[in-house]
Amino acid sequence: MRVIQRAIQVESRKRIDILDVTEFVREALREISAGDGIVNLFLPHTTAAITLNEAEPGLLDDIENLLDRLAPELSDYNHNRIDNNAHAHLRNVLVGSSVTIPVSGGNLLLGTWQRILLLEGDGPRTRTIVLTYIGL
Repeated sequence: MRVIQRAIQVESRKRIDILDVTEFVREALREISAGDGIVNLFLPHTTAAITLNEAEPGLLDDIENLLDRLAPELSDYNHNRIDNNAHAHLRNVLVGSSVTIPVSGGNLLLGTWQRILLLEGDGPRTRTIVLTYIGL
Protein backbone atom coordinates (compact mmCIF):
# COMPACT_ATOMS: atom_id res chain seq x y z
CA MET A 1 0.00 0.00 0.00
CA ARG A 2 1.32 3.42 -0.96
CA VAL A 3 0.32 6.81 0.37
CA ILE A 4 1.49 9.73 -1.74
CA GLN A 5 0.70 13.38 -1.26
CA ARG A 6 1.04 16.20 -3.76
CA ALA A 7 -0.01 19.83 -3.87
CA ILE A 8 -1.65 21.13 -7.04
CA GLN A 9 -1.70 24.90 -7.55
CA VAL A 10 -4.47 26.51 -9.60
CA GLU A 11 -5.31 30.14 -10.31
CA SER A 12 -8.83 31.49 -10.19
CA ARG A 13 -9.58 34.27 -12.66
CA LYS A 14 -12.24 36.32 -10.92
CA ARG A 15 -13.97 36.89 -7.57
CA ILE A 16 -16.62 34.19 -8.17
CA ASP A 17 -15.32 31.45 -10.44
CA ILE A 18 -15.69 27.76 -11.20
CA LEU A 19 -12.60 25.93 -12.38
CA ASP A 20 -12.58 22.45 -13.91
CA VAL A 21 -9.47 20.93 -12.29
CA THR A 22 -9.97 17.35 -13.54
CA GLU A 23 -6.99 17.37 -15.91
CA PHE A 24 -4.67 18.74 -13.20
CA VAL A 25 -5.62 15.77 -11.02
CA ARG A 26 -5.23 13.28 -13.88
CA GLU A 27 -1.75 14.64 -14.60
CA ALA A 28 -0.75 14.35 -10.93
CA LEU A 29 -1.93 10.72 -10.89
CA ARG A 30 0.17 9.99 -14.00
CA GLU A 31 3.24 11.57 -12.38
CA ILE A 32 2.97 9.34 -9.31
CA SER A 33 2.17 6.22 -11.38
CA ALA A 34 -1.06 5.58 -9.54
CA GLY A 35 -2.58 2.10 -9.73
CA ASP A 36 -5.75 0.97 -7.97
CA GLY A 37 -6.90 2.88 -4.91
CA ILE A 38 -8.52 6.16 -3.98
CA VAL A 39 -7.59 9.79 -4.28
CA ASN A 40 -8.72 12.41 -1.80
CA LEU A 41 -8.70 16.05 -2.86
CA PHE A 42 -8.71 18.56 -0.01
CA LEU A 43 -8.81 22.36 -0.16
CA PRO A 44 -7.05 24.02 2.79
CA HIS A 45 -9.12 27.15 2.19
CA THR A 46 -12.29 28.44 3.83
CA THR A 47 -13.45 30.63 0.94
CA ALA A 48 -13.36 28.03 -1.84
CA ALA A 49 -14.99 24.62 -2.20
CA ILE A 50 -14.62 21.45 -4.26
CA THR A 51 -17.25 19.15 -5.72
CA LEU A 52 -18.04 16.76 -8.55
CA ASN A 53 -20.48 17.66 -11.30
CA GLU A 54 -20.84 18.34 -15.00
CA ALA A 55 -18.85 21.26 -16.46
CA GLU A 56 -21.47 22.28 -19.04
CA PRO A 57 -21.45 26.11 -19.21
CA GLY A 58 -25.19 26.51 -18.57
CA LEU A 59 -24.97 24.28 -15.51
CA LEU A 60 -21.95 26.20 -14.22
CA ASP A 61 -24.04 29.38 -14.45
CA ASP A 62 -26.87 27.58 -12.62
CA ILE A 63 -24.46 26.53 -9.84
CA GLU A 64 -23.25 30.11 -9.45
CA ASN A 65 -26.86 31.36 -9.38
CA LEU A 66 -27.89 28.75 -6.79
CA LEU A 67 -24.99 29.64 -4.50
CA ASP A 68 -25.78 33.34 -4.92
CA ARG A 69 -29.38 32.70 -3.84
CA LEU A 70 -28.32 30.59 -0.85
CA ALA A 71 -25.44 32.84 0.26
CA PRO A 72 -25.63 36.15 -1.62
CA GLU A 73 -22.44 38.17 -1.89
CA LEU A 74 -24.19 41.40 -0.93
CA SER A 75 -25.82 40.71 2.40
CA ASP A 76 -25.50 41.95 5.97
CA TYR A 77 -23.25 39.22 7.41
CA ASN A 78 -21.58 39.61 10.80
CA HIS A 79 -18.25 38.38 9.39
CA ASN A 80 -18.22 41.23 6.86
CA ARG A 81 -17.41 43.60 9.72
CA ILE A 82 -13.84 42.26 9.62
CA ASP A 83 -13.53 40.80 6.12
CA ASN A 84 -15.89 41.29 3.19
CA ASN A 85 -16.13 37.61 2.21
CA ALA A 86 -18.70 35.95 4.47
CA HIS A 87 -20.62 34.71 1.42
CA ALA A 88 -17.56 32.68 0.36
CA HIS A 89 -17.22 31.07 3.80
CA LEU A 90 -20.91 30.15 3.79
CA ARG A 91 -20.66 28.65 0.31
CA ASN A 92 -17.77 26.50 1.53
CA VAL A 93 -20.00 25.24 4.36
CA LEU A 94 -22.68 24.31 1.82
CA VAL A 95 -20.43 22.56 -0.71
CA GLY A 96 -17.47 21.25 1.29
CA SER A 97 -13.69 21.12 1.28
CA SER A 98 -12.95 17.63 -0.02
CA VAL A 99 -13.95 14.84 -2.37
CA THR A 100 -12.75 11.23 -2.59
CA ILE A 101 -12.69 9.41 -5.91
CA PRO A 102 -11.89 5.75 -6.69
CA VAL A 103 -8.92 5.11 -8.99
CA SER A 104 -8.46 2.02 -11.20
CA GLY A 105 -5.32 1.46 -13.24
CA GLY A 106 -4.33 5.05 -12.53
CA ASN A 107 -7.61 6.39 -13.95
CA LEU A 108 -10.24 8.37 -12.07
CA LEU A 109 -13.49 6.40 -11.91
CA LEU A 110 -15.70 9.37 -12.67
CA GLY A 111 -19.11 9.10 -14.27
CA THR A 112 -19.51 9.99 -17.93
CA TRP A 113 -20.11 13.68 -17.31
CA GLN A 114 -18.47 14.11 -13.91
CA ARG A 115 -15.67 16.64 -13.56
CA ILE A 116 -13.82 17.93 -10.53
CA LEU A 117 -14.88 21.53 -9.92
CA LEU A 118 -13.20 24.09 -7.68
CA LEU A 119 -15.68 26.78 -6.66
CA GLU A 120 -13.92 30.07 -5.99
CA GLY A 121 -15.72 32.49 -3.69
CA ASP A 122 -13.13 35.19 -2.97
CA GLY A 123 -10.76 35.43 -5.91
CA PRO A 124 -8.84 35.84 -7.92
CA ARG A 125 -6.37 33.77 -5.90
CA THR A 126 -3.87 30.96 -6.07
CA ARG A 127 -5.53 27.88 -4.61
CA THR A 128 -3.90 24.69 -3.41
CA ILE A 129 -5.50 21.29 -3.80
CA VAL A 130 -3.89 18.70 -1.53
CA LEU A 131 -4.01 15.38 -3.39
CA THR A 132 -3.61 12.25 -1.25
CA TYR A 133 -3.41 8.98 -3.14
CA ILE A 134 -3.83 5.72 -1.22
CA GLY A 135 -3.41 2.53 -3.19
CA LEU A 136 -1.16 0.22 -5.15
